[in-house]
Amino acid sequence: MKPAAGKPGFLSNVLVRLLLFGVLIVILRFSYVVTLAGESCALGGFCFFSPSLNLAIAGTRSGSLNARSAVTESERYASKDWISGVQFYSSVFQNLIAGGFLSPASMSLCVETSTGRDVLALREVGITNAVGISKKASPPLVKYGEARRIPFANGTFDFVFVGEGALERSPRAAVFAAEVARTLKLKGFAAFHVKANDTYSFNSFVDLFSFCCNVVKINNVLGFDSSMPHIKELIVKKERHEIGSDSYSSSKGKCSAPDYKKQLVRNAEALIEEEPLKPWIILKRNVKNIRYLSSMVDISFKGRYVYVDVGARSYGSSIGSWFRKQYPKQNKTFHVYAIEADKAFHQEYGSKKGVTLLPYAAWVRNESLVFEINRGPGENVQGKGRGMGRIQPLQSSGVFDGGDVEKIPGFDFADWLKNTVSKNDFVVMKMDVEGTEFDLIPRLFETGAICLVDEIFLECHYNRWQRCCPGQRSPKYDKTYDQCLQLFTSLRQSGVLVHQWF
Repeated sequence: MKPAAGKPGFLSNVLVRLLLFGVLIVILRFSYVVTLAGESCALGGFCFFSPSLNLAIAGTRSGSLNARSAVTESERYASKDWISGVQFYSSVFQNLIAGGFLSPASMSLCVETSTGRDVLALREVGITNAVGISKKASPPLVKYGEARRIPFANGTFDFVFVGEGALERSPRAAVFAAEVARTLKLKGFAAFHVKANDTYSFNSFVDLFSFCCNVVKINNVLGFDSSMPHIKELIVKKERHEIGSDSYSSSKGKCSAPDYKKQLVRNAEALIEEEPLKPWIILKRNVKNIRYLSSMVDISFKGRYVYVDVGARSYGSSIGSWFRKQYPKQNKTFHVYAIEADKAFHQEYGSKKGVTLLPYAAWVRNESLVFEINRGPGENVQGKGRGMGRIQPLQSSGVFDGGDVEKIPGFDFADWLKNTVSKNDFVVMKMDVEGTEFDLIPRLFETGAICLVDEIFLECHYNRWQRCCPGQRSPKYDKTYDQCLQLFTSLRQSGVLVHQWF
């Protein structure tokens, strides 16, 4: 009967072992977090590095870090690129400390850091509260996070760093900039390493932060690798609390083009001063002479990229055949707005990705219009919509001289433009509106919407010489070539980069 008395001892022994096993699990978990992740979790579900993080970087300040421990963490920590990168960023951050933009107490964030070299460099110069985020996590230095949705609360950081041209590579630079500003404390600083090697790109960068921040320093830095041999370091200071970005708000009233845009106009191809006797040849050839804006400047620092085809006709007329194939887009994705009132072309746009069809006529106000299909001497146009001529308000439609007439809705194009794009967007426009340009262009100036357009390809319609009938001019239009030339000249004198289209 004595063995029965031993049961309580056996149960106690089992419970003690289970307890010890549980403690061991907790210890192992803690060791993983501190040793492998190197973190102390305390902010928004994210973890900042503990002061005891032990990664070896040759030639840096901390004597306790050595190459052997670096290899045990990861072979990359001992590579030449890794070491030179950390040394480069350490030098950058030491200069920022000397300039008063960074301090050991700064809560710091590195955005879109693919390797974490900048994060470790911050720690090496004494910034212990530093974290990096990237779409591809790289523990223990970089955690998952995206620039378009930084996973921290408003006003979290004293200092934000964006290196390796990450901002200019972003497809949505305005969203990127707004997120940096949102997470930055008032009076905090953000530093960017970019190319920004022309006046246009620099001013586009400044515009991204105009709603919250001021540029306080510009510095030229020699890079440490061939990807960015020359770096422009731009530092902004958050001066205003208004983080509701106006990136997509409309412009108000009249505007004037800044000097740097007027300089670009002076660099454009010359206008054809003398009326061409064979415009169907000369104007078409002139396309080869066009100096595209995106071939002259860096367009990286723009919120969105938009192409507006006013009078688009079929998809292949200019969107598919010219803009998507030939316009230099710098690897940016443009959203296309096709404005075409003729129903004959509407169906094909339904299957086109990245294209928004506006099935109306661009006009100076919202009202019903009519357009006529008429033909010049010798023209034999087949099919509906194959000879769209002038548009007129419905009450004025009696001025048409024969031809088929169709009722269409018209909309205030200038007002639509101001509510669709902003000064932070890169906007390219092609306009082929059968003479209505003499109504639309003045309206764009009157409302200030013209300043939202970076580049215009304009076909001006006048009583040109006819290919079919030597010695005869087109009866469709009453404007002269001189009036067209005056229209182009007024646009360029106002700082609008306009090209003669055909």
